Amino acid sequence: MRGPIRPLTSGLGACSVAIVRQALWRILAVVSLGLALAILPVIAAGAGGPPGGRPSHKPKPTATATVPPTAPPSQPPGSVVLVGAGDIASCSSTGDEATAALLRSVAGTVFTAGDDAYESGTASEFSNCYGPTWGTEKGRTRPAPGNHEYNTSGATGYYGYFGSAAGDPSKGYYAYDLGAWRIYALNSNCAAVGGCQAGSPQEVWLRADLAANPRQCVAAYWHHPRFSSGEHGSSTTYQPFWQALYDFNAELVIVGHDHDYERFAPQTPAGIADNARGIVEIVAGTGGRSHYTFVTIRANSLVRNGDTFGVLKLTLSSGSWTSQFIPETGKSFSDSSSGTCH
Repeated sequence: MRGPIRPLTSGLGACSVAIVRQALWRILAVVSLGLALAILPVIAAGAGGPPGGRPSHKPKPTATATVPPTAPPSQPPGSVVLVGAGDIASCSSTGDEATAALLRSVAGTVFTAGDDAYESGTASEFSNCYGPTWGTEKGRTRPAPGNHEYNTSGATGYYGYFGSAAGDPSKGYYAYDLGAWRIYALNSNCAAVGGCQAGSPQEVWLRADLAANPRQCVAAYWHHPRFSSGEHGSSTTYQPFWQALYDFNAELVIVGHDHDYERFAPQTPAGIADNARGIVEIVAGTGGRSHYTFVTIRANSLVRNGDTFGVLKLTLSSGSWTSQFIPETGKSFSDSSSGTCH
């Protein structure tokens, strides 16, 4: 039979007892720390966190400031747009489809610089060839006739299609205000309207209208060029138009006939460079019919292209102007210029 159980410290000296107690306290501290570490995850889970104390969702990514894209420059206040080209629609080509798509993307007034419907400007060609493309913008179009329109006697297909927007069918020339500008749509088919020489009905009317409607800014468009490096070339036939416009300090002349794009430096009606009062001519026979090559490069010709259809956009402001050639999709050629009114 065992004797009574004695305390662990029984029989030990005072020093030994102190050592044993110190060791027991250390063991107790270690056990307590272990229990605390084991209990903490359970407490966290009970408070709504998942086992192991991990967060219940992925950390939100650090917010990054987003800079909005830069908006394209807006038109100057009070400015207007005149957009178009010459030598346009044919049922045997698709160039006018490409340029019509550009036209629809530009708000403003549309001009045509002649030879609008090939081959002869018949009512059927205007309806079936011009109508489905540029004709969608007919309600905002101010046209000018070309020589192909007069392949039909009296250009009846042209005047019948455009109606009053084309002016008096016996004349085919007219003027209108666009913003702060005076715009002239002239008829360069001289034989059909009594000539284009000084003193002809059209030249007399042009001078009279310029005098009766003074503007700081003036532009004109018609079909046949005074200056051109293209296949048809330059013609002095239209120098009287230029002289009248130059005498009244006009800024711009837009033409077609040569199926290309060409921009000239400011010059006089005789073709002399004149940065002070000269008129800028732009050949924009790029409406979609076909392409011409350049034959003889004329003086003051600055920019030329013979393989790109497109439209010419003129932004006309009070006292200034800018031009932009917009190419068909897939082409890289472009051109721009600017000036102040005389």
